[in-house]
Amino acid sequence: MIIVNNIKLNIDAPEEQAIAAALKKLSVPKGEIADVFIHKMSVDARGDIKFVYSVGVNLLDSSREQRFAGKNRDISVKNIQPLVISAGERIMEKRPVICGLGPAGLFCALVLARQGFRPIVLEQGEDVDTRTRTVKNFEKNGVLDIQSNVQFGEGGAGTFSDGKLTTRIGDARCEFVTDTLVQYGAPADIKRVAKPHIGTDLLVDVIKNIRNEIIRLGGEVRFSTKLLDINIKNGAVESVVTQNGVIDTQVLVMATGHSARDTFFMLKDKGLDMQAKPFSVGVRIESLQADIDKGLYHSLAGHPSLPKGEYQLSYNTKERGVYTFCMCPGGNVVAAASEENTVVVNGMSYHARDGKNANSALVVSVTPEDFGGDFTRAVEFQRQLEKKAFEMGGKNYKAPCQSVDRFLQNKAGINPGRVEPTYPVGVTECNMAELFPQVITESLRNAMPALNRKLNGFAAADSIITGVETRTSSPVRILRGENYQSNLQGVYPCGEGAGYAGGIMSAAVDGVRVAQQICSEYKRKI
Repeated sequence: MIIVNNIKLNIDAPEEQAIAAALKKLSVPKGEIADVFIHKMSVDARGDIKFVYSVGVNLLDSSREQRFAGKNRDISVKNIQPLVISAGERIMEKRPVICGLGPAGLFCALVLARQGFRPIVLEQGEDVDTRTRTVKNFEKNGVLDIQSNVQFGEGGAGTFSDGKLTTRIGDARCEFVTDTLVQYGAPADIKRVAKPHIGTDLLVDVIKNIRNEIIRLGGEVRFSTKLLDINIKNGAVESVVTQNGVIDTQVLVMATGHSARDTFFMLKDKGLDMQAKPFSVGVRIESLQADIDKGLYHSLAGHPSLPKGEYQLSYNTKERGVYTFCMCPGGNVVAAASEENTVVVNGMSYHARDGKNANSALVVSVTPEDFGGDFTRAVEFQRQLEKKAFEMGGKNYKAPCQSVDRFLQNKAGINPGRVEPTYPVGVTECNMAELFPQVITESLRNAMPALNRKLNGFAAADSIITGVETRTSSPVRILRGENYQSNLQGVYPCGEGAGYAGGIMSAAVDGVRVAQQICSEYKRKI
């Protein structure tokens, strides 16, 4: 496929103009073209706002496409690589077990099921429909299910997010993941926009469709089935112990997600090589979406052709990096606790992104050195913040909350303004400086005015901060070798919880990657 990039048009211009401009730049006779289409579209909000298009062109004779590579800086050639599955020689005597049905586990299971391995997927939480009811009960009545919640259950933590697929990894498997999501019900436009998202409301059906395909192909998905232990023989996994019995296996994919703390400790006790990794902590900041749109689009804010405004901001102090993460246009703050007597926040949007507020994590980096390289101390740091947030909120799962102006002035509470907190269990007015170590508080205070200068309205006086955001990524990396196995033979650390991904897309890609490795080592038992 030939890609013609950097075609800038006014936002009112029809897409046909982008295609015409691409063909003119390419200078190929129409008779040689098999297909032409919009490949990607983004918004350039610098100066006069433009749509920036990349146009894809397929020639009737695809062998002639390579001659356009390097023709000029705006033309490139992309060779579409199908997902390669190699067949191994070793017979898989026992069915593979996958722990976790988030993006990594879901895609690992799908690839293995398509190759006839009939995987057994263990998910400690509930199926997505039951899980949604459980989450709603927590939001309404403050009744937390520690096994099934925003962190645990079908689809993983990403189910209750924006379904964002943006990633910085340049892996060809991304296209396989995107095509698969569309195949099972995601909107087709995720293949062409620069910052694709599905939305929580649509993502749930996509997840169910993939799960049903795994089952149709001979796999099993066992909900409310927590992994408790691993039985080892001669340095290799022999079986796994779950709350519902023992399963013999020689292949165990650990795709637990970033919040499976008790599982991390169990793996440590089993002798797996593990280490602390960087993560971040902070707050959710809510601003008016209209302010964000105006800060980005200026006089064109509200134009029907423009998407809801998104941002990604960063600021460096002498000691720490401060940045926004998981930005949810027109979204809500989510109650994301997974342990009793703790408060954790996250963010989500529906597909329409039509809420009044924008929100994102505003977080400060912490490093393994902060914890002497000990991941157990890193986990304890997270827990202490979450417990303190629970206490400050009133010990009823309400979240501590403060307006930006008062946070900067070191005064407790919320000045009534335009922004109303959306945390569903309710909020308690506090001074967030009492929640964090001084270095975190000072980093946030230094960053807010600077970031508001970059994007006016982001940290307006009446913007709201709610705490505590601690689950930006896993604090743990489970070490694996070139064969993707840990030091315990047959155990494959996978995805975000194992420290090899950061978001839905990269986690799904890692699940595919691990499945390919397993397929290259084994062949199914006839």
